[in-house]
Amino acid sequence: MRRRLGTFDAVVIGLGSMLGAGIFVAPAPAAAAAGSGLLVGLALAAAVAYCNAMSSARLAARYPQSGGTYVYGRERLGPLWGYAAGWSFVIGKTASCAAIALTVGHYVWPAQAHAVAVAAVVALTALNYTGVEKSAAASRVIVALVLAVLAFVVVVGLGIHSDTSSFAAIPPDSGASALGVLQAAGLLFFAFAGYARIATLGEEVRDPARTIPRAIPLALGITLVVYALVTVAALNQLGVAGLAGAAAPLAETVTAAGFGGLVPVVGAGAAVAALGSLLALILGVSRTVLAMARDRHLPAGLARLHPRFGTPYRAEVVVGVVVAATAAVADLRGAIGFSSFAVLLYYAIANASAWTLGYRRLPALGFAGCLVLAFLLPAGSVFAGVCVAGLGVLAYGLRAWRSSPGNT
Repeated sequence: MRRRLGTFDAVVIGLGSMLGAGIFVAPAPAAAAAGSGLLVGLALAAAVAYCNAMSSARLAARYPQSGGTYVYGRERLGPLWGYAAGWSFVIGKTASCAAIALTVGHYVWPAQAHAVAVAAVVALTALNYTGVEKSAAASRVIVALVLAVLAFVVVVGLGIHSDTSSFAAIPPDSGASALGVLQAAGLLFFAFAGYARIATLGEEVRDPARTIPRAIPLALGITLVVYALVTVAALNQLGVAGLAGAAAPLAETVTAAGFGGLVPVVGAGAAVAALGSLLALILGVSRTVLAMARDRHLPAGLARLHPRFGTPYRAEVVVGVVVAATAAVADLRGAIGFSSFAVLLYYAIANASAWTLGYRRLPALGFAGCLVLAFLLPAGSVFAGVCVAGLGVLAYGLRAWRSSPGNT
């Protein structure tokens, strides 16, 4: 594949993934779980994400190929672990794509949210089909618009309440528990996980040994600052209990600050942010599918590149179809929990892979953090994640058994 992306483009694609639907929807369920420990949960999610980011950056510099942790696990731990990472990424991010597409639908046309979600997936799949440079250009515009909207929310949210009577009905802030803080961190991790998109584009980045290790921490650091400011602004206006009960947290923050007439601007920003995340996510999932198809873990035809655009067009079309079908029937909050579980497993394998390179402390912390956050998510998310991940490993085992000499 052609190497066209520099450091700036890689950072923008990472920001487009992280500054997306997560910041517009994740603070509410996280506040419900953590109570007054919400900011501690945010810091914990960021700490685990930082460990993961540094492990991913070191691995990407060593293995600048499409596929991310699928490649790293295969090369450092063995084929089964590489497959488990790729499978976790594909199922987790397919659910994430569906959740983000539904966020677009709920903000653009709530009565037809599923139809809008499907249309968004089709449009962005077509854009990715034509080449990664156009996707990067679109990400630049989207990131600029989203940052402008979030900056507005922060400015008005950190101001003085203009209508204090609206807070009379908000109950006192709930207390924090260790379990609640950890669950909130797991849910907020959904919003941080987009930096993986940079690593999965390893074959399309110029000088990947330098570009990727620079781009991942930069994108993560900018995102953390933005998320912290937005969360503090929302807490300043709504309080923990008010934030926990908010259907549209940032829109309600703006309303509480006395700028209710500008709520449509925030809604438009949420839709644009979700589109940016969806654009980068479909891009990343299709590259992992490409890598798995090259190794025959998925149909080999999915590894074909377009003769003109140089993109894995078959993989992109298949991913788009699956995401569109999921978005047509998925539940938003359930998809977030399932996605978080699967992606945390993916990063646990990334950290284990990085540990074999001789970098021990951060990978060990990241590995432990991923497993703790994954298995302390709501029980329904854990059960669904274990079942689907287990089915993937079972399929791998059956394929290996059938291909062994004694069973051919």
